[in-house]
Amino acid sequence: MQQADDFRHVCGQLYDLLSGLSEADFARPTAFKQWTIDEIMRHLHVWNRAASLSLTQPEKFGAFMQSVGASRGLNFREFEREQAGGLSGHDLLNAWRDFYLELADAFAEADPKARLPWAGPSMSARSSITARLMETWSHAQAIYDELGEDRPPSDAVANIVVLGLNTYGWTFANRKLDAPEPRPQLVLTLPSGKVQIFGEDAGEERIEGAAEEFCQVVTQCRNIADTSLKVSGANANRWMGAAQCFAGPPQDPPPPGARAKK
Repeated sequence: MQQADDFRHVCGQLYDLLSGLSEADFARPTAFKQWTIDEIMRHLHVWNRAASLSLTQPEKFGAFMQSVGASRGLNFREFEREQAGGLSGHDLLNAWRDFYLELADAFAEADPKARLPWAGPSMSARSSITARLMETWSHAQAIYDELGEDRPPSDAVANIVVLGLNTYGWTFANRKLDAPEPRPQLVLTLPSGKVQIFGEDAGEERIEGAAEEFCQVVTQCRNIADTSLKVSGANANRWMGAAQCFAGPPQDPPPPGARAKK
């Protein structure tokens, strides 16, 4: 699956960014809920391991999810610290790197259509590794922002665009609302400069601009007001004001200006 290669590539970019940090830098809080870089990396590592269990040992994945449920009354970041064996700094970074390489290899050989259990409904193996790519990319944004670094360009964001478009209905259903039709069409420029159209013609309902900025909005790394996206149509504007391409209870986008590169 190309998605497995793209996941490996995005992880590699993040590893290159973090490998030169001091141990103290991993304790720096980010604009994502004040999570430190260590806490973000533990989160990514723990849920990469969960995705591996889902693919290869579904019965153990079920046991893991039971432990997640049992931790709800505790500090969730502390639960993830325990799950990651208390690792931090470069020890954590290297453990995460070693495991994401294994995970990418496993998904590269998987049947893309295989159904895998997850926290909510089951999903295909292709969707599962795309979700890992999306979560890595979106959480990495907070780290790039904190360190004042620009993200290296990568057309791997096209996978997140597709995920964002496919979760148009989810954004509304998660808020117990009917999704307005038609679903907007996307005309986005990938980091390579290629302009690509996603979705069917929807008349005036359209979003145009940089693919990276669209991905930042649907992953809630940015408020739509902090982008240069051109949003046309009532449906598109409603969507961009609440877009959420990830699972879990409905969450509001960050306020304008709340998340930006230092």
